[in-house]
Amino acid sequence: MSNVFFVPGERRAEKVGDLFAAIARRYDLLNDLQSFGLHRLWKRRVAALANVKAGECALDLCCGTGDISFALARRGADVTGLDFSAKMLEVAQARLGRVKCGSLKFIQGDAQQLPFPDNSFDAVTVGYGLRNLSSWEAGVREMARVAKPGGRIVALDFGKPANALWRALYFAHLRCSVPLVGLLFCGRADAYAYIFESLKHYPAQWGLADKMKELEFTDVRIINFVGGAMAINFGRKK
Repeated sequence: MSNVFFVPGERRAEKVGDLFAAIARRYDLLNDLQSFGLHRLWKRRVAALANVKAGECALDLCCGTGDISFALARRGADVTGLDFSAKMLEVAQARLGRVKCGSLKFIQGDAQQLPFPDNSFDAVTVGYGLRNLSSWEAGVREMARVAKPGGRIVALDFGKPANALWRALYFAHLRCSVPLVGLLFCGRADAYAYIFESLKHYPAQWGLADKMKELEFTDVRIINFVGGAMAINFGRKK
């Protein structure tokens, strides 16, 4: 059965917006529950790979409630967090009011049509975002466009394990256990069943690595976690 929040084509953005509006207030709690808190370690690894320094500029796409944006800002960078969802940005902005972490601002925008000139950022990150775009390829091209030559591109998302048995077990977990957690703690099983539905239509770490090579990124790498169930893609703009 298809998921109410997954609609290919022109209405994709509208449905993804509905999804994150529904879960924004519980988003961080659910992330902790479904990953046993490990998502915080993976996001810190994203920030470490972005390797920003004081005085550099970083862009965090699909920033959500701001975890990666805050991690980048703590490293001294001038950070812009961008997200399509106003509700998610409300949570990020509220966190910003409570935390002192250097230069950080949040703006609403489309990751497929970024409002920045070419060659603007020393690092561009995205966490759990490309999979939600109507065209993940357009998102990667925009990341490449706004990165400076030599800029670091870092993407974190759900992966597709190479091992067939582990992949089957992991996909069963996404189909059954994750929606149950969503139902119990958010009242929306369908919002978390969306994760598996969207992953089915996304090439994950292997497809993203191929796209990075097609765009002539250098130092293209895949860093797998939990046997490839989660993955970071890394590359440098030529």
